[in-house]
Amino acid sequence: MSNLEKSDLPASRKAISRRLKRIEGQVRGVDRMLEQGRYCVDILQQIQATKAALKKVETELLRDHANSCIEGALREGSLDEQRDKIVELVDLFERGR
Repeated sequence: MSNLEKSDLPASRKAISRRLKRIEGQVRGVDRMLEQGRYCVDILQQIQATKAALKKVETELLRDHANSCIEGALREGSLDEQRDKIVELVDLFERGR
């Protein structure tokens, strides 16, 4: 971890980290399925499940960002800081299209 030790993370970030560990296990499982020569549709279903799990992580992290970073900028920041936080998110989602 860079800035915070794992034990110092807020509860929401700990939950996100746990989800990511489960997703990591899913990805390893997909790799095992490939190595075992499993049916392609079964592998694709697991990939879809993994993508859905990542979308949930993305949503949770976005909520966390809104409840901390953006809320703080709206409460205490200048108009420019507030605008920058919103533009930052718009840019991020535009790149993801």
